[in-house]
Amino acid sequence: QVQLVESGGGLVQAGGSLRLSCAASGLTFGSYAMGWFRQAPGKEREFVAVISWSGLSIVYADSVKGRFTISRDNAKNMVYLQMNSLKPEDTAVYSCAASKATTRSVYDYDSWGQGTQVTVSS
Repeated sequence: QVQLVESGGGLVQAGGSLRLSCAASGLTFGSYAMGWFRQAPGKEREFVAVISWSGLSIVYADSVKGRFTISRDNAKNMVYLQMNSLKPEDTAVYSCAASKATTRSVYDYDSWGQGTQVTVSS
């Protein structure tokens, strides 16, 4: 059974930083691209970033480019999202997900974590 467990969310002031972590189990982690998505209240889930299985291919949403950094450690079955220069509009539940493709599309992801809340105050 695939399990993805996020951690690291919290309350931070605008301009601050947070580092999210996602621990994966029950899958051949090194064979999957890993993505981060977020969903704010009343909005649809949106793509944030994805990293290929090798780590060599990375894609960011325009809204986070230059502020967020995705990385992974295949030896530890972990994926991370370093978030800097946070803005109130970054407030959302952040979830990690696994896909066989390095893709932005939510529909291509097979497994999802429960999410971690990130709240950025102004």
